[in-house]
Amino acid sequence: MPENNQETRLTDLSRLIRPRSIALVGASDRPQSIGERTLTNLLDHSEFDGDIYLVNPTKAEIRGRRCWPSIASLPATPDVAVIVVPASGVLAVAEECAARGVPFAIVLTSGFGEAGEEGERAQARLKEIADAGGMRLYGPNCPGLTNVNHRLGLTFSPSFPHDLVKGPIGLATQGGGLGRNVMQAMDRGIGIGLWASTGNEVDLQVADFIHYMADAPDIKVIVTLLEGIKDGAKFVAAVNRAAANGKPVIALKVGKSAYGQKAAQSHTASLTGSAEVNSAVFQQCGVIEVDDIDELVDTAWLFARGEPAPSEGVAIYTSSGGTAALTADAVGTAGLTLAQFAPHTREVLAALLPDFAALDNPVDTTAAVLSDAALIEKSLSAVAADPNLGCVIVPIALDYGETTIQLARTIIAAQKGCATPILPIWMSDRMGEGYRMLVEAGFAPPRSVGKAIKAIQRWIDYGRWKRTRGTHTQLNPVAALPPARATRSLSEAEAKSQLLAAGIPLLPNALARSVEEAVAAADAMGYPVVAKIASEQIVHKSDIGGVIVGLQNADELSQAWEDIMAAAKHHRPDAHIDGLLIEKMAPRGGMELMVGVTRDPVFGPVMTFGLGGIYVEILRDVTRRMLPLSASEAAAMVREMRCFPLLEGARGRPPADLEALQTLLLRLSDFVMRNAGRIEEMDLNPVWIGAQGEGVLPLDAVIIERTAA
Repeated sequence: MPENNQETRLTDLSRLIRPRSIALVGASDRPQSIGERTLTNLLDHSEFDGDIYLVNPTKAEIRGRRCWPSIASLPATPDVAVIVVPASGVLAVAEECAARGVPFAIVLTSGFGEAGEEGERAQARLKEIADAGGMRLYGPNCPGLTNVNHRLGLTFSPSFPHDLVKGPIGLATQGGGLGRNVMQAMDRGIGIGLWASTGNEVDLQVADFIHYMADAPDIKVIVTLLEGIKDGAKFVAAVNRAAANGKPVIALKVGKSAYGQKAAQSHTASLTGSAEVNSAVFQQCGVIEVDDIDELVDTAWLFARGEPAPSEGVAIYTSSGGTAALTADAVGTAGLTLAQFAPHTREVLAALLPDFAALDNPVDTTAAVLSDAALIEKSLSAVAADPNLGCVIVPIALDYGETTIQLARTIIAAQKGCATPILPIWMSDRMGEGYRMLVEAGFAPPRSVGKAIKAIQRWIDYGRWKRTRGTHTQLNPVAALPPARATRSLSEAEAKSQLLAAGIPLLPNALARSVEEAVAAADAMGYPVVAKIASEQIVHKSDIGGVIVGLQNADELSQAWEDIMAAAKHHRPDAHIDGLLIEKMAPRGGMELMVGVTRDPVFGPVMTFGLGGIYVEILRDVTRRMLPLSASEAAAMVREMRCFPLLEGARGRPPADLEALQTLLLRLSDFVMRNAGRIEEMDLNPVWIGAQGEGVLPLDAVIIERTAA
């Protein structure tokens, strides 16, 4: 089985993130050129005390600094070469850098893999040059690298000097536009310490920077915005590293729809992959998936402010009854829990607030007490200190001038006295002084109740995942294989023979090449039986009348032989027929499930499990996991299905044999992983599951193998 050695192949990026010397190749004084803007960011807006070498063969100096004609002519080898020359000149510069032993090159220039076949050829050559010289490449087609915490901008962006709020968030993106959008959320009050925007990822990928941030002492929360994932095993290794170091990874994956996939592929030449598989892998690895930029920012900043506590209760504190009800509805709809206050908390609130105030959760102080700042601070602090909750929501429905300013001061003061996050929600479109005070104090208030509740929900869910992480085996996926040049579908008899050898329980079956053999097999196993056409070329047997069930005796079986052979000859006269597969009928009762495995081009073998038979396409009640599967993941897959109450024994049904089902999933995972280089696809549908102790039996099996062309 191919091993994943991504962990050992990752490069130390510290000299790229915090270089001691930088060469700017294509430095310019032509206003608004990429070379001039990159130079301005480096000289005027960065705080870099290392050596800066300007490379331009047509200039003796720029802005009083000496220019060198080439990388080869430099007095020392720089840690980083930032390349801003036109695309036609990039390969020659890359060859110079590699020959000189430059460890890192940042290629800002576009016109490569995103620009058609000629660009793809140039990009492939760029990678060859770097690999031959042991040089790591960042880009091309990217806006550069921004180290805010150490104020270094290796970027041409004119926004660099305006987005410099230091902070504990690390941001790794492929595209520059949406990455800059997240950076400009600094205006809400968040701080981002490092932004890597990797562009076409000819070499270094988002995963490399997630791995770096997982170890970086100044980064607490990792945010990633992905258009595609080029190396699934490397990505999994990186997020595993972050989880091991206690750092949450929040991801927004674009390209979920057909329209989005097309746009992402044309933008950065990324393989977007299946949205369902990406989401399944994120869930498996503890990556917090969000759906838009607002949710990304709100969620990331909540994590930056504090880790989720074991107490999951939520408190609502407001002065408006309607706002309290609206927020409580959102909490309930999201499946969150309003905390039951401890007796001491209620005693404090009763002593502080008027008799007509609501002392239970949600707390409605009423507007009558808003003018008493000391009272509000004491009561809010008492709520925040309650041992039964994880966070306090303070929805602010309107900007009310001085009253709201005073409320903002109170929230800021109360937060200084407690560790529990207080989350103010600024619901008004009027961004008054109170809002600005909360922004400056680092609260980054969400702009709606719905957005805030989503962030809290992600926060609490991650806390649960983290507390149970010790029960999960760390994933070690196989390296992805290139697309299969050719495949073949095994006959059902051959597929079941392989499953039986792998320890998968099956009903008695036999391949019959004549009517006489069919009758003898049925007599041996006992009626009733099912007869199925046996042919590698006929996968969907029922579609051509190739399956007859419930055969009670030899006469019925003989007639079935004639009918099935006639149907096969009519529908598939080209198919080679091995005979009929005779199989014992499944016991009465039970439920029909399905288990499938497909090879994802990014993450390798992925298992899909769910309700089977005729319902699989209609209800789509399925769960997915990247393989290999652990025992805890197998149990989770079963329990995530919407139909799980039926398996558990709803409405008087006997509980299904869940232990046998989970064992089946694990054995199938082991079987696929042992044969990962061979199995392209597998489909067991239906899979019969009986009551507790009756077992689980695949009734049909399709295995598709990779073959030589």
